Amino acid sequence: MPLGLGRRKKAPPLVENEEAEPGRGGLGVGESGPLGGVGAGGPQMGLPPPPPALRPRLVFHTQLAHGSPTGRIEGFTNVKELYGKIAEAFKLPAAEVMFCTLNTHKVDMDKLLGGQIGLEDFIFAHVKGQRKEVEVFKSEEALGLTITDNGAGYAFIKRIKEGSVIDHIQLISVGDMIEAINGQSLLGCRHYEVARLLKELPRGRTFTLKLTEPRKAFDMISQRSGGGRPGSGPQLGTGRGTLRLRSRGPATVEDLPSAFEEKAIEKVDDLLESYMGIRDTELAATMVELGKDKKNPDELAEALDERLGDFAFPDEFVFDVWGAIGDAKVGRY
Repeated sequence: MPLGLGRRKKAPPLVENEEAEPGRGGLGVGESGPLGGVGAGGPQMGLPPPPPALRPRLVFHTQLAHGSPTGRIEGFTNVKELYGKIAEAFKLPAAEVMFCTLNTHKVDMDKLLGGQIGLEDFIFAHVKGQRKEVEVFKSEEALGLTITDNGAGYAFIKRIKEGSVIDHIQLISVGDMIEAINGQSLLGCRHYEVARLLKELPRGRTFTLKLTEPRKAFDMISQRSGGGRPGSGPQLGTGRGTLRLRSRGPATVEDLPSAFEEKAIEKVDDLLESYMGIRDTELAATMVELGKDKKNPDELAEALDERLGDFAFPDEFVFDVWGAIGDAKVGRY
C-alpha cells in the first residue's frame, strides 16, 4: 500500500493496565510479564514459551551490579525469563531487577543488555535502590530525555541532553526508572508511550516524577550519568557469537552482526531517538531485518505495518529509515 494511504493502526493507550494479561518487552525483547511490557512487535500477545528441549542450554555468569558473588544462569529464552533466573540465583523477587548491563557493573547505557547477548558476555543485574519524587517545571517543549525500557514493564532514562531542562536537576540521573508522572503509574508502559506522555505535558507548568534509581556500589555513588553518546553505536555482544532473544519462538544462537547491519542499526536507533525520544537497539535491529531486502519505501512501510503497526510510525520517519538502510548498504556512513 502506498505510503500515507490508510497505513496507520490505532495507537495503544498511553498507560496500560498494571494487571494486563501477558502478551520484546523493552529493549525490545521478551514476552510481557505481569507488568504488561511487550515486545518489539508492539502491544500484542506472545506465544507460550517454547519447551525446554528447544531452548539453548548456554550458561552465563552474572553478578549484582552493586556487588555479590558470581552466579550461573541458563535455560532462558527472553528477557522476562532472564530476570527470573537472575532473581532465583540471588534469592530476590524478579520485580527488583531493573535492567542489565554487559561486562560492566556501571550504569553505562552503551553496554545495556538488549535483544542479543554475546556468548562470552558477563551479565550485571541492576536492582532497585532509592526511590525519589522530583518536581519539574517544564520551561521548554523538549525536556532533554531519551527513554528506553527493560523488557519487563519498566521504562527508564537512557540519556539526558546536556543543557536541557532535566540536565539542570541533579536529582534525576541516567538509569532512573520512571514509576509515575503526576501520580499516574507507568508500570507496564513501553518507552515510546512514556516519551509521548512527557512530550504532551503542557509547557509552563510543573509536574511530578516518581523515580527509582538503581542500587549503586560504593565506587558509583558520585556518578550521575552514563548515557550513551550520539553515534557511539549499539553494543550487540562480544565473543564467539550472540544469543538472540525473541518475543516469539525459541532464542537462537547467531553470528555477530555484519558491518552493514551494525551501522544500519546504529543509524535507525538514532532516528528513533530523533523522532520518538527513545533508543531501542533491538527494535532498530528488527526494522533493519525487515527493510534490508525491500525494493522500495512502500514495501518497507507495509512490512513495518504488519510487524510493528502499533507504533504508528509517521511517513517521513519510514522514508528516513529506508534511506538509512540504503546508505549503510553502500557504505555511506
